[in-house]
Amino acid sequence: MRSFISLGFLAAATARTVSPHSDDSGLPAYRNPQLCIDERVDDLLSRMSLEEKAGQMFHSRTSLVNNTFDGKIKDLVSGKHITHYVFSGGVNDARVVAEWQNELQQYALDSGLGIPITLSSDPQHGWTDDTAVSNLGSAFSRWTEPMGIAALRSPELARTFAEIAREEYVSVGIRQALHPQVDLLTEPRWGRSGGTLGEDANLTSTLLVELIKGFQGEKIGPHSVIATTKHFPGGGPMENGEDSHFPWGKNQTYPGNNQAYHLIPFAAAIAAGTRQMMPYYSRPIGTEWEEVAFGFNKYLITDLLKKQMGFEGIVVSDWGIITDRAWGLEEATELERMRRAIEAGCDILGGETKPELIVELVNEGLLSIERVDSSVRKLLKEKYELGLFDNPFVDVEAAVRVVGNQYFSRIGNETQRRALTLLTNDDDFLPLPYEARESKFYVEGIADSVMERRGLTVVETPEEADYAFLRLVSPFKPTTAGGLASSINNGSIEYNVTEKARQAEIYKQLPTVVDITLNRPAAVPEIADAASALFVNYGSSPDAFLDVVFGIDGWGPEGKLPFDLPRSMAAAEASFEDVPFDTEDPLFKFGHGLRYAEKCGGKYKCR
Repeated sequence: MRSFISLGFLAAATARTVSPHSDDSGLPAYRNPQLCIDERVDDLLSRMSLEEKAGQMFHSRTSLVNNTFDGKIKDLVSGKHITHYVFSGGVNDARVVAEWQNELQQYALDSGLGIPITLSSDPQHGWTDDTAVSNLGSAFSRWTEPMGIAALRSPELARTFAEIAREEYVSVGIRQALHPQVDLLTEPRWGRSGGTLGEDANLTSTLLVELIKGFQGEKIGPHSVIATTKHFPGGGPMENGEDSHFPWGKNQTYPGNNQAYHLIPFAAAIAAGTRQMMPYYSRPIGTEWEEVAFGFNKYLITDLLKKQMGFEGIVVSDWGIITDRAWGLEEATELERMRRAIEAGCDILGGETKPELIVELVNEGLLSIERVDSSVRKLLKEKYELGLFDNPFVDVEAAVRVVGNQYFSRIGNETQRRALTLLTNDDDFLPLPYEARESKFYVEGIADSVMERRGLTVVETPEEADYAFLRLVSPFKPTTAGGLASSINNGSIEYNVTEKARQAEIYKQLPTVVDITLNRPAAVPEIADAASALFVNYGSSPDAFLDVVFGIDGWGPEGKLPFDLPRSMAAAEASFEDVPFDTEDPLFKFGHGLRYAEKCGGKYKCR
């Protein structure tokens, strides 16, 4: 294996001009691991130009291009001095990603002052694959989405998940998680609710504390992953359930005057030591707060978050608020938006690559160098605490051994099965008896090959079958906008009339087990009434579903709903966006979840 650690690292370090801030080793103070971090940061800041400082205040994107990095990131690192990047795309090959990150770190070390790269990632261990909000890292162990951990109500499991994800991240060089997402699901129509921990502030707070501790450890160090808690001050109460990624969903509203409820998880995150905090895109309406996006809102970030709530960490804006999604400042110039974001309290700008704007603001006297230094100091100190200045490289062979190893994968796969939530089970229909495996099955949402691998016979129509298995996605309205707009659920939380009728024909003909992936709550009374059994899941494989349906190896559902399921779209529309548990006559309430009956001597095996 190629060694990156000593030769290139020390050569770059000792090539710097020896200054009064150097010791007898010839190392500049900022390179000397024997000195305290604050002294090293002071020395590095004293050597940095305004342009180099400005570059630190941007968190851009990078990705693999033909298994290496391209000219664009070289320009960003050496030309614009940007050293924070979110890895876009899933980690699908640990060796390739680890080698790529080492090459990238070597390039950064050989550039300018040799400031190491901090790599971040959106969630990679679940099932949502969209580079803007979440990735599917097929090499990593596979779990439910965070909502599934909430369904299991287990702080211990939350800690275990975070510790395993941390080990896999660190092994390939990812040192910052752009999660956990702790918005409260008080608005069931909101399309990003699937990444949350549910509707209850106390359950969310309990679990997020363990997630943060699992990622960061008791103290930030060389084996830590920075937790980025989002989206302050809570992105759940979106007007009409729309999403503020889009201009038609820019508004956040509090008709129940319930702002304090949404702050509860963020207070818990601060107490747990979260190191970064991300405001959402939304602009608040109908409150005493200024109607500009949270990333530009000085009262919310500086006065509320930092002064009143005591957050001393780094505030990272959501992606692209300077060049796009500047809600409330649509007519402002990019220069003015940049000034407003930094003045509001943002320390680093997500998804942007324009440090020249900060340089212009300082040179024109619109932004003080002291304000820039304040943010850059925090950002550099975090790199030192992570150990990146002393060794930014990873052991490629260790990464191959760690990522997706048998133990990690087993725990993730078990969690997929356990988190399945059984809402109805007519006359203890499930688990299916052993002899049912000789039957014929009509399936949707499960590949024929998965069934055939288990010796199960698949037929093409319900008329030919003895049983039906339908694995469905949450109801949503397809959009013609394309891109991200097509992946964040919109529209009604009910299936349309045509789809309801189609499903109803199947339920009439044969016993049917339905499993709905809840990207957001679904109003499905017609399925609850007609299907033989109804599951919901929060991200799971077809194999996990089949193991639970047949009770293989004793697997059964353990999940409990982490939110209310509304009875109808009308009920969701009538509720307040910011108030929990206020939809009228919910179909199933928070905490609902059935278990299999325990029977001996009959068709069910005792467990």
